[in-house]
Amino acid sequence: MAKINPLLILPPVLLAGFVAFVAVGNLREDRDDLPSARAGHPAPQITLETLGERTLFTDEMIRDGEVTLVNFFASWCPPCRAEHPLFEDLTQEGVTVLGVNYRDEPARAEDFLEELGDPYAAIGADPRARTGLDWGVLGLPETFVVDGEGNIVMRHAGPLTDEIIATRIRPAMERAGATN
Repeated sequence: MAKINPLLILPPVLLAGFVAFVAVGNLREDRDDLPSARAGHPAPQITLETLGERTLFTDEMIRDGEVTLVNFFASWCPPCRAEHPLFEDLTQEGVTVLGVNYRDEPARAEDFLEELGDPYAAIGADPRARTGLDWGVLGLPETFVVDGEGNIVMRHAGPLTDEIIATRIRPAMERAGATN
């Protein structure tokens, strides 16, 4: 009887393990969700620079008793441009949206807001990504739901769509409102 070399079995076992790992990840209900280590915890302090003559987004604004959305965006970000009209719609509904212009040139950010409209109740510039780093921003756009006490309820990485607003953002806002 011939002996089987254990090293010959290793590649198929590793391949099967990798396939199982990918399958489990793709079969999750929330496979597009990028969880935030900050969810359920107080939002980091906001330290932003003014952007033109616009109202500066300050730390007190996310701790004022109202549920807010905090949107990290940039003029150079095509998905930010795509989701921007949805923030206009949310603002018209009475949702408070606060903006963080992330690693952008002020003149280009101003042009972006002039062209597409300014849905933000207040906005600040984060040219060196310090606030973004504190919040755990990995890429743009990213939107956070923050309850009235300044706690992060959820994070959505990537552009918003009508479906994401209906299935993730609005339920998170309802949860955030229920905690106040």
